[in-house]
Amino acid sequence: MNTKTARLGAAELLGIVLDEGSFESWDSTPRQPELSESYAADLDAARRKSGADESVLTGKGMIQGRPVAVIVSEFKFLAGSIGQAAVKRIVAAITRATSEGLPLLAGPASGGTRMQEGTLAFLGMVAITAAVRRHKEAGLAYLVYLRHPTTGGVMASWGSLGHITVAEPEALLGFLGPRVYESLSGEKFPEGVQVSENLFRKGLIDAVVDPQELPELVLRALRILQPAEVGSSLPAPLGRTAPGSTPDVWESVQISRNPRRPDTRMVLASADDALPLNGTGQGEKDPGLILALARFGDQRCVVLGQQRPRHLSTSSMGPASLREARRGMQLAQELGLALVTIIDTTGAELSAEAEEGGLAGEIARSLSELIGLRSPSVSVLLGQGTGGAALALLPADRTIAAQNSWLSPLPPEGASAIIHRSIEQAPQMARAQRIGVGSLCAFGLVDHVVDELDEAAGHPREFAQKLCAAIAAEVSLARVIPDEYRLERRQQKFQNLGTLGT
Repeated sequence: MNTKTARLGAAELLGIVLDEGSFESWDSTPRQPELSESYAADLDAARRKSGADESVLTGKGMIQGRPVAVIVSEFKFLAGSIGQAAVKRIVAAITRATSEGLPLLAGPASGGTRMQEGTLAFLGMVAITAAVRRHKEAGLAYLVYLRHPTTGGVMASWGSLGHITVAEPEALLGFLGPRVYESLSGEKFPEGVQVSENLFRKGLIDAVVDPQELPELVLRALRILQPAEVGSSLPAPLGRTAPGSTPDVWESVQISRNPRRPDTRMVLASADDALPLNGTGQGEKDPGLILALARFGDQRCVVLGQQRPRHLSTSSMGPASLREARRGMQLAQELGLALVTIIDTTGAELSAEAEEGGLAGEIARSLSELIGLRSPSVSVLLGQGTGGAALALLPADRTIAAQNSWLSPLPPEGASAIIHRSIEQAPQMARAQRIGVGSLCAFGLVDHVVDELDEAAGHPREFAQKLCAAIAAEVSLARVIPDEYRLERRQQKFQNLGTLGT
């Protein structure tokens, strides 16, 4: 445990996060179970030490004028441990937040369940988890700020279920308490494993955030997760809904490989708002995929964007990327957001590690999730679209294509090597396989083409802004598809590809 990490009390954290004077407590006098004399003395001492009547405070407040429910641990009250009275308080607060349609911010700091109450306190984590699940099933945001320290049953229940999970710097976070490990094994637990910065590197949490930065982060999240109070009509984006004149497909292949071509990061930078997330939440983070919450105009989205490697030595998209993608798909469905996938890939990772990691199965599961996704969806062909890595993010209600994007089972050079035993016929193979935007429109795949002027790399900012406008327009069109017809319509689109002409 890092003793340098400051422990903010519950009231101190609420004072930092909530608008001044906006906090309204939901707490009533806790009803404790039957107490032993020593436990009653412990509770009395905890009340005097902490100034709180239990290990959690609950209520609601405002963050820059936006209402939010809060549940915050008070670590000074018996190390933030959760007993039966605290369980009832937490469940009541979550249930009230759900009934009032409020997003919920949880700030746990706890050693786990209360040892003085044994198994009944331990079983309370099931009730809390059930309440969180009902809240999320109602389409309401659940945000978690992990504080120093959070361990045991709290970390293994309501501390690890956030749509977005961030942590304070240098916080001790994990299932196992180091003191317990040392007592049981006679050895010290390795340092640095359970520190928030390491959890971020491993893709277990989305960010490490100072308490003073938390209000702005929550506000940004709520701007994306909650509908705008007043809708506005969207201007028609620049672009075409028909192929028009397109460059020679081999020329497009060459243009798409320009390292200065706008990428997913630039698209997100041009969105009206974007909040990057991190990893699968299950201990994996692959640089081949960017996961973010974003807003394009009034359209609130989860974005899954393939990111071109900045160096040739960087691996292509591996199985962890697709597991992270499925996290994004789940977020879209739970929060009622549209899903936007951005395709720009030289192909999936080709390695023994990828095979052992189940790459083929992950592509299959991604396809299955997307074709059955209940949320409105838009896919974007941004540049290169090679193989299973491209296919894994393709199925959607609507598809946008940059003018020089393309889609192929292999790079043209690979197709040429198979057919002609030489890469010299790559241009002819690109044309013969009809991988370019003109053909993709004729097949019935692409609904909207975004012009590139001379070339997107020469006008990156203008192109990214134009693409964002196209995303906003196409998401709005995807949203108006009746939910009862959405899945059938999406599946029929892919069953009928190629019947509209060639």
